[in-house]
Amino acid sequence: MDKTVEGSQISLFTRPFVLMCLSHALFAGSFNMMIPELPNYLTGMGGGEYKGLIIALFTLTAGLSRPFSGKLADSMGRLPVMYIGTFACVLCSTLYPALAFVGGFLALRFFHGFSTGFKPTGTSAYVADIVPAHRRGEAMGLLGIAFSLGASATPPLGSWLSQRFSIDAMFYTSAVFAALSMVMIYNMPETLEKREKFSLALLKINRSDIFDPRALPAAWTMILCYFGYGVILTLVPDLSDALGVVNRGVFFTLFTLASIATRLFAGRLSDEKGRVPVLKASALMIAVSMFAFGMANSPAMLYLASVLFGLSNGFFSPAINAWTIDLGDPERKGRALATMFIALEIAIGGGALLAGWYYADNIARMPLVFYGSAVLSLFGWLYLHVAHSKAEIKPS
Repeated sequence: MDKTVEGSQISLFTRPFVLMCLSHALFAGSFNMMIPELPNYLTGMGGGEYKGLIIALFTLTAGLSRPFSGKLADSMGRLPVMYIGTFACVLCSTLYPALAFVGGFLALRFFHGFSTGFKPTGTSAYVADIVPAHRRGEAMGLLGIAFSLGASATPPLGSWLSQRFSIDAMFYTSAVFAALSMVMIYNMPETLEKREKFSLALLKINRSDIFDPRALPAAWTMILCYFGYGVILTLVPDLSDALGVVNRGVFFTLFTLASIATRLFAGRLSDEKGRVPVLKASALMIAVSMFAFGMANSPAMLYLASVLFGLSNGFFSPAINAWTIDLGDPERKGRALATMFIALEIAIGGGALLAGWYYADNIARMPLVFYGSAVLSLFGWLYLHVAHSKAEIKPS
C-alpha cells in the first residue's frame, strides 16, 4: 500500500485487509461459540467446582505463549504465527469429544489457549504493517468489528447446536470455523521484510523478548480495566440460568452488537482526539456496566448490563491496541502487542479464576465480584488520569 499519498484518501479496504478481517471473524467465532455451554458441560462431567478454570487455563496458556508469538512474528513473519494459532484451534476443537472427562477437558482448555496466544498477535501486527500510522486506530477498530461479528454470531449458534443435536456437534463446528479462518489467509503476501528461517534458537526467550517496556502503560491499563471481562465470562452463564434466560448465547450477542456499534467510530475518534481521553471515558463506562451486572435481578437488567459493557468495550479495544503500537518500538510491533496481550490474559484469567473461586456456585456471592471489578476499572481511570493525561497521546 502506498502510504506517501494523502493518508485520509487511502482506502483501508484492500484485499489483504478484508481477508484479515474475515479470518479474524471466523477465528473469533470458532472459540466463542463454546463459551456459554462449557460451564454446564463441565458440571455434567462432575467438575462444577472447576468452572473458574474454563477461562483461566485458556488465558494462562495464551499469556505464556505471547512472548514466543511476539518474537516469532518479528523474526519468522506474521503469517507463520497465524497458522500456528489457527491449527491449534482446529486440533483442540476436534479433540474435545474424544476427551470427555474432567481431566481431559481441562487439559484441552490449557492447550487451546495457544490459539489466542498466536493468531491475534500475528493478525494485529500484519494489519499495523499495511495501514497508515495515522489511521491505525480506525483500522484496529474495523478489525475489532470483524472479531466482534464472529464472536456475536456464534454463541447462540453454539447453544442451538448443543441443544438441537449435541455438544459434540458444536465442537466439530468450531473446528470448521477455525479451519476456514486459516483458508482465508492462505497464500497472502508476508509483510515482514527481513525474515528468518525457524530454528530452536528462536524459541529461546530472554527478558527483552517477554515485554516491551514502552508498552507497559497500555499493559497496566488493560489489567485494571479488563479484569471484569474474565468475571463476565465465568459468571454470566450461571447468572443467565438463575434469571431464566433460555439461550445463554443471547447475552454475548447483545454485548458484541453493542461493541460493534461503537467500534464503527471509536477507532477514528482515538485517532483524532488521542488514545488516553478515549481510554479514560471507556474505563468509567466499564465500571458502570460492572455495577449494572451486580444489580441485575431480571433478564432485562442483564441485557442492559451487557449492552453497557459492549459499548464501553467498543471504545476501549481499538484505542488500547492502537496506543500499544504507538508506544512500542516501531521495529518490533509484535513484541509490543505481545506485552499488551499478556496483560489481557492476566486480566481475563485472573478475573475468571478469582470469580470462580469466590462464587463457588453460590449465587448470593455474585454481586460482590462484579462490584470489585468495577472498582478496579475506576483505578484504571485514576491511573490514566494521574500518570498519562499530560503525555503525548495522539498518534504520529
